Amino acid sequence: MIGVIDTDGECAEWAFPAEPGVVRTARHAVRGTLGSWGLDCVGDVTVLLVSELVTNSLRYASGPIGVRLVRRNPASGSVTGGAALLVEVSDPLPDPPRERVAKPDDEGGRGLHLVAASAQRWGTRHGKSGKTVWFELALPGE
Repeated sequence: MIGVIDTDGECAEWAFPAEPGVVRTARHAVRGTLGSWGLDCVGDVTVLLVSELVTNSLRYASGPIGVRLVRRNPASGSVTGGAALLVEVSDPLPDPPRERVAKPDDEGGRGLHLVAASAQRWGTRHGKSGKTVWFELALPGE
């Protein structure tokens, strides 16, 4: 995976080809994993944000798209101190994404705004070849 960092907790990761249908495949994989972890409570928002980030990668990158989920335990270093879900989407394009303000009639340009508005934290980091866009969601009741 591009830009992967070591983390404690349960982890699932995939590498998808940058081709049509990858967004649906990524959504299905993420929802299935969250269900098996008993995290349906964050399923809808996680799937929405993964869809946005994978769509951006598909639009601009030509190589594989990595998706990684990490269920962090409270003691593993989440900034909030509580349990959290870390989600990473990686691609080989080194250019960081730009958050922009979409006009009401624009068809795109809202993905990073959705991530920023929905996640408790988010950011980007460079890897050896490419970048990773990540976000973190608090896990209620854990």
